[in-house]
Amino acid sequence: MNSCIVLGVLTLASDIDVLARFGRALADPIRCQILLALREAPAHPSDLAEALEISRTRLSNHLACLRDCGLVVAVPVGRRTRYELSDPRLGHALDDLRTAVVAVAADRTCVEAEEEGCC
Repeated sequence: MNSCIVLGVLTLASDIDVLARFGRALADPIRCQILLALREAPAHPSDLAEALEISRTRLSNHLACLRDCGLVVAVPVGRRTRYELSDPRLGHALDDLRTAVVAVAADRTCVEAEEEGCC
């Protein structure tokens, strides 16, 4: 079943929409790094920016994308905000995806996707 499910005023995304959002999030190496870092432990943006060696502005844009995709949540901690995966199962999903494609040769590219401009 691929239709959206409506619960009161909340509409849940279809299976295809959920997978497309996950794919969109994983399409960028920095977002992948953020997700893998948050898989290890929740973190504050300043710590993530330093660890990934990117500007806070750039990190903020990527975190906004991940929030919009429903993969991370912002948790207020006093005057600061901490980010974490929105669901602990996402960490397991990331591990499963990493091991599922480990057999792909490092020098292989996603030709079809490159032609479409997504990789």
